[in-house]
Amino acid sequence: MARPEPRILKVIDSMRLTPNMHRVILGGDGLAGFPAERSGGYVKLMLPDAGGGRPLMRTYSIRSQSETGIAIDFALHGPDGDSGPATSWALEAQAGDLIRLGGPGDAKPLPTGRGPFLLVGDMTALPAISVNLEGLPADATGDAILLVRDEEDKQTLAKPDGVTVHWLVDAELGAHPALLADAARQLPAVEELAYAWVACEFEAMKLLRQFLRVEQGFGPDRLYISSYWKRGLIEDDHKQVKRADAEAGG
Repeated sequence: MARPEPRILKVIDSMRLTPNMHRVILGGDGLAGFPAERSGGYVKLMLPDAGGGRPLMRTYSIRSQSETGIAIDFALHGPDGDSGPATSWALEAQAGDLIRLGGPGDAKPLPTGRGPFLLVGDMTALPAISVNLEGLPADATGDAILLVRDEEDKQTLAKPDGVTVHWLVDAELGAHPALLADAARQLPAVEELAYAWVACEFEAMKLLRQFLRVEQGFGPDRLYISSYWKRGLIEDDHKQVKRADAEAGG
């Protein structure tokens, strides 16, 4: 299938959700023909390079979609709430601003069924995890382990009553990669899970992969696991590390 041509979308609204999560809603005439029901999928934001070079591309999940717009949530990593060109753009975005956008790419949903499920991620995966929780049947069961930078970053999530959310807080997001894996190890009956969905910082991902894939024996039929970023690296460099990890059998 041919890759869709990039489109130009207009900023409809820009708002702070929590101290370290910012939302931008994109729409306008460029939204015409955008595929429906792509919440949880991803888009590529094409940001101008300050040096005049090729546009910088940054990948973000679609938090929600309506007939008039798509919502993109930006996790703010740095102590000043600004960790790179994408978050800088988001924080400065005003209604009417234009941005070039590629995609959408496919979501990574949970399989059908009632679980039990395990969802694990940091703030960068919170949009995708939120979409997955919203899509579960009312009688689904399981646990979600979510790492945020501040107590006030905790969000009210739409989820089945049988899914328990465990919030972890670390102001230095990604600096303590064992936090998520340690929390997962404390859950009872992990071996009985129907499926685990994991997305987080690279080093944290490797520890969770060791636990779930190696120690618990979860194969691809029971596990989706990915690193969304690596502490200290821009997206282009993270992609190289991620590729090398995959080639090494990760």
